[in-house]
Amino acid sequence: METVNKANIRGGHFITKEITSQDIFAPEEFNEEQNMIAEMAKDFVEKEVIPHLDRIDKLEEGLMPSLLNKAGELGLLSVSLPEQYGGFGKDFNTTLKVTEEIGGAHSFAVALSAHTGIGTLPILYFGTDEQKQKYLPKLGSGEMKASYCLTEPGSGSDALAAKTKAVLTADGNHFVLNGQKMWITNAGFADLFIVFAQASGDGLPEGKSGFTGFIVEKGTAGLSLGNEEHKMGIKGSSTRQVFFQDVKIPKENVLGDIGKGHLIAFNILNIGRIKLGAAALGAAKRVAKQAVKYANERIQFKVPISSFGAIQYKLAEQAIRIYAVEAAMYRAGHDIHNSEQLLLEKGKTYNESVLGAAEEFAVECAILKVAGSEMLDYVADEGVQILGGYGFSADYPMDRAYRDSRINRIFEGTNEINRMLIIDMLIKRAMKGKIDLMGPAMAVQKELLAMPEMESGEVTIFSEEHKAIKNFKKAVLMSAGFAAQKFGEKLGQEQEILMNLADMIIDTYMAESALLRTEKMVSIKGETASEAQIAIVKTLIFDTVDKISIAGKNAINSMTEGDEQKMLHMGLKRFAKYININTKETRRKIASQLVAANDFVF
Repeated sequence: METVNKANIRGGHFITKEITSQDIFAPEEFNEEQNMIAEMAKDFVEKEVIPHLDRIDKLEEGLMPSLLNKAGELGLLSVSLPEQYGGFGKDFNTTLKVTEEIGGAHSFAVALSAHTGIGTLPILYFGTDEQKQKYLPKLGSGEMKASYCLTEPGSGSDALAAKTKAVLTADGNHFVLNGQKMWITNAGFADLFIVFAQASGDGLPEGKSGFTGFIVEKGTAGLSLGNEEHKMGIKGSSTRQVFFQDVKIPKENVLGDIGKGHLIAFNILNIGRIKLGAAALGAAKRVAKQAVKYANERIQFKVPISSFGAIQYKLAEQAIRIYAVEAAMYRAGHDIHNSEQLLLEKGKTYNESVLGAAEEFAVECAILKVAGSEMLDYVADEGVQILGGYGFSADYPMDRAYRDSRINRIFEGTNEINRMLIIDMLIKRAMKGKIDLMGPAMAVQKELLAMPEMESGEVTIFSEEHKAIKNFKKAVLMSAGFAAQKFGEKLGQEQEILMNLADMIIDTYMAESALLRTEKMVSIKGETASEAQIAIVKTLIFDTVDKISIAGKNAINSMTEGDEQKMLHMGLKRFAKYININTKETRRKIASQLVAANDFVF
């Protein structure tokens, strides 16, 4: 496989290219300023949010807006806003790091993320100069709170099927909105609603109609709210229906171009997906920390339960999954930042650069959304198990963490939709010539018909791991390439196969990211200081072999039979392999560091 450097890395390249550790950003590389901003966010959560979680969950009137105001005073609502609008103007990874630190704040994290992300970014990236000047400083300070109105009773994943209507008035000066939105975060206290509707009217130019974004201010006549929804989790997040009955909106409040609302919705979702992964990462670290402390404090049979192998397995597995997502998170974030810089150098505007970079790495954003949310589900579930009966008690912290984690697999597009998007986006990129999938896939097919070659080259501490990752990619190319040839344009109808292929891609990206992060750490800190991290990556890759193998087998069995099936199974067996390691010992090594520190230290 061809090796590329960070200047040439593009979205989806990791499937067909070799990426080196020097071309990725590792979390250990955050500088002093970035760490100070993150620490400020962490302190805010610990002092201002965590002590009031019960009050927040009871939707105490005025409490959430007041906390957002305090966050605004510290600048936590404007980390990514340009300085001209009163923001910090920080890079993408700094924004992700703050999102991570806020992520452990339960319902408050949801409210803040909705406000700073899907509530504010549409105006930043698609608003007119007048709209930006009018709203962004107030959104950044917390003076105004924002929400995002996309979902309707009949359109969830199929967002463009929205039925809310916006009809241009006869004088051409206003649009009249009629319709209903549901599951709207922050609706109960929002001052500003980003609303999507089907625009129409005799006064519109030909071809200028359809799905369109609007800015609607609180208090506009005809705008009303439903009652607070009763939810399984994130109970402190205000979630209401929003109704529009002859709501008259000035034409100046059209957001972006008429009929181009899908550009707003989909581009903002790219950023929202990776940020959701970052928030899940922060929530998972908080749970893992609580699990370690409890395991050390809980005495059974005269010893802490942290000394039991079964508990150490759980603590270690939590750490492995968190470590991999964190590695992938800041790798992708840095790639997005580099892409922004390249687009700026080519003369693109700030908005074009930010949106273009997020779109370029939309596949990785979807991967992080799925991997982050499912990692958090695992960590929270095992957190409950480690605490045992106390984990099931609402008087202990795992209850809230367990319930709150579940929504993340639904937010920002369900994980099923995101899995299918991963494949769909890759195929579309290939068809547009942005990424060469067919060439490498054909090369893998030729390799299947040839005798395996003995690999040569310098032997390093991670030689076997690099070989395994290289082979994982070949397994993906073999399976995906055959699926594309077999089904052609009808591949999109084979959802089970798409899910299998997506799982192979996600697991490969996680494993490679963890390897590159660890390799970089060893180059900086040395092998001895990185023993636990080495154990993490070896254990992860060992387990990934089986995950790749199972997903690959299911895909192959779903689309082949006879000799063709046998050949592909032989190829999968050749590519889904790794050396045997003692995972009991590697997990004990990982757990021992957690237990000794009485904290989450990775």
